[in-house]
Amino acid sequence: MIDALARGVALTGLLVGGSLALALPADAAAATVPTYQNCTALNQKYKHGVGRKGARDKVRGSTKPVTTFTVNTALYNANKRMDRDKDGVACEKR
Repeated sequence: MIDALARGVALTGLLVGGSLALALPADAAAATVPTYQNCTALNQKYKHGVGRKGARDKVRGSTKPVTTFTVNTALYNANKRMDRDKDGVACEKR
């Protein structure tokens, strides 16, 4: 609990039956999802990009779509500003 307070995470407590029940705010889970500065930084960890569940790479011409991207909706949502073609896959790369 002290570590959480030192990091600035607000905790709420409720005394129930002689013991203290703690609850983290709903946005505490979202705080653990990393955001990246650019696609180069994201591709260092996720080689073929990240996409939301059910996404398909949009391509033009005879180019084959990238299918090996990491599927992680929370990570995609945190970095969706890097999805230039708005197909649900950010920083797709072969």
